[in-house]
Amino acid sequence: MMRTATQHVNYAVAERDLKYYIFDWDDNILHMPTSIHLEHRTTDGRWEPHPVSTAVFSVIRGDTANYRPPGGSWENAFREFRDLDVDTENIFLRDTRTAIDRVVSGKAKAAPSFEKFRLTLVEGRLFAIVTARGHSPAVIRKGVEYFIATVLTADERNTMLANLRGYIACFDPRQSISNDPDVLHYYLDHNKYHGVMSPDFRDRMGQPLAASPNTETGKQFAIKDFVEHVINIARERGLDKPISVGFSDDDEGNVIAVENYVRSALAQEFPNIKFVVYYTSAPDMPSGRKVVVRGQLDLELI
Repeated sequence: MMRTATQHVNYAVAERDLKYYIFDWDDNILHMPTSIHLEHRTTDGRWEPHPVSTAVFSVIRGDTANYRPPGGSWENAFREFRDLDVDTENIFLRDTRTAIDRVVSGKAKAAPSFEKFRLTLVEGRLFAIVTARGHSPAVIRKGVEYFIATVLTADERNTMLANLRGYIACFDPRQSISNDPDVLHYYLDHNKYHGVMSPDFRDRMGQPLAASPNTETGKQFAIKDFVEHVINIARERGLDKPISVGFSDDDEGNVIAVENYVRSALAQEFPNIKFVVYYTSAPDMPSGRKVVVRGQLDLELI
């Protein structure tokens, strides 16, 4: 069957290394306009409404003497980070659209891992979105789909599809996929979309909704899930190559917790995998702080 330009197959992906990526979403891929609703103690001891951005929250969240959730409920504080509709549009998709459109139009600067996520998609590499938000996997995936449709150029989308067709042809030839939407659907099905504060995810962890949010523990759980996922895929496809997994986050608390978790647990359980952890908001390092835990490959995330 004759192939059109959009049906090109890049068989060279069979020789490619196995680099996989885990991305935090807010202030790492996108600077989202979503607010966290807190109360702030004034100088005279009164508590007043005080909405903050995710970037500010990452700095002040440990200051319980001066900041608290409304009514003592973190669900109230993070109400914009749940799956609710505003004017018939899911709030996550609305804010994702706003954030992407501002970058594409040149009105806003891209977040630290914006371009690396773009390249990950173009190369057709497996990835996970691991965010402290409380959205369902289906909603987060729709945000990724909007990123692909809006950020990637036509040439980049064709390159991505050629890479994905090459992967299918080389490693999953039983799949009879010919049209572009099905190829993209196949790819997105193989990635992970974790909102660690979502009811379903917290239930899997055994973490009650009424408890104070523990995003560090949730991200550790999600990271291990993704590592096991890519290992299983590699085994099923007969891919006997070194595996590297990179994690990037703008929240220093999350980064420290993940780094400790990788050293104390994941690196022991998966000694043949290289783990690289990036703190993408290090004030004294514009390109991010990088910690290599295992292996010899260089992920070049930043």
